[in-house]
Amino acid sequence: MEIRVPQLPESVADATVAAWHKHPGDSARKDEKLVDLETDKVVLEVPAPADGVLEEIHHSEGDTVTSGELLATIKPGEVAEAPPEPRKEPAPGAEPAAAPAPEAAEPSPPLSPSVRRLIAEHGLDPKRITGTGKDGRITKEDIQAHLERKPPAEAERPQAPSAPSGERPEQRVPMTRIRTRIAERLLEVQRNTAMLTTFNEVDLEEVTRLRRRHGEAFEKKHGVKLGFMSFFVKASIEALKGFSGVNASIDGEDIVYHGYYDLGIAVSTDRGLVVPILRDADQMNFAEIEKQIIDFATRAKQGNLSLEELQGGTFTITNGGIFGSLLSTPLLNPPQSAILGMHAIKPRPVVVDGQIVVRPMMYLALTYDHRLIDGREAVLFLRTIKEILEAPERLFLNI
Repeated sequence: MEIRVPQLPESVADATVAAWHKHPGDSARKDEKLVDLETDKVVLEVPAPADGVLEEIHHSEGDTVTSGELLATIKPGEVAEAPPEPRKEPAPGAEPAAAPAPEAAEPSPPLSPSVRRLIAEHGLDPKRITGTGKDGRITKEDIQAHLERKPPAEAERPQAPSAPSGERPEQRVPMTRIRTRIAERLLEVQRNTAMLTTFNEVDLEEVTRLRRRHGEAFEKKHGVKLGFMSFFVKASIEALKGFSGVNASIDGEDIVYHGYYDLGIAVSTDRGLVVPILRDADQMNFAEIEKQIIDFATRAKQGNLSLEELQGGTFTITNGGIFGSLLSTPLLNPPQSAILGMHAIKPRPVVVDGQIVVRPMMYLALTYDHRLIDGREAVLFLRTIKEILEAPERLFLNI
């Protein structure tokens, strides 16, 4: 039975064999993961189509493959369970065997290219990571679990290669497919758009009070916490309804006005930033938005997002505040014409009704394509988001 590369979307020309989870002679159950294929957007998992034994691998880790190419062959059949090794009892009257002399430590299992890249990117020590793969191999899931257990303050540093005194050692690692694609898109958007950013600040006192008042009941009913992101999604949709150019894109010499609201939510992963899409976000309630974003974030870290979930989108929201960013200028996600940047919420003194009070404040940034959106439209769009968030009851009164 042949194992071939799945049909790749038109936007993806090829893939790289990232890691084999089985090797020739290994048994595999139906739907058990055989190999990971890395594209410039996601990692595709290729499962076993039936129970059997992997006979031959036709492409090694690091090879570039295209749709339909032969990856491996598997011999279908019953998968036998490995029998436990029988315990050897000493012969009657025999002297107990002497303890074996200490031997040199066994070499650690080899690392796949994708695992090596993750270890290099995060400056991790593989000796401190417990491998759960075959023969103790370290998997990407092991690295993710290791990172989640480790407090940020204890981040490991790359081990500089040893060098004679006076020399300055360096370490060179290949860029991942996603990181390469991110670099290409960032350069492309800077070359081909007229980006400009406008800023404002929003007082989140009312949103905070609403979450404090109803958060417990919301979580009890819907099984998910009431976060800030759902308010920003709802406020953005209402603003987009009033400023159609911000929800549009340029295609050649045409402007395409989208009559739907597919919002991209930027998610940071070990392999780079990905932007899964909330389809028809205007038809989702607060709980559905929160659940979908949590699902996106979880599966993005596991590398389990599909290509379809990352394609399209009419507007993007990115939240640098979760990392402590106070202010930044986000870059456009082409072909979209605008992106909203959220930042850290900080208590700051502000003047309200002539009095100095302390309020939870956030800086907002809207980067837009000046070829399509005028400054006035961008400023009013961002001000609309601010006004809705400072009076969130407007979301429920449709005003």
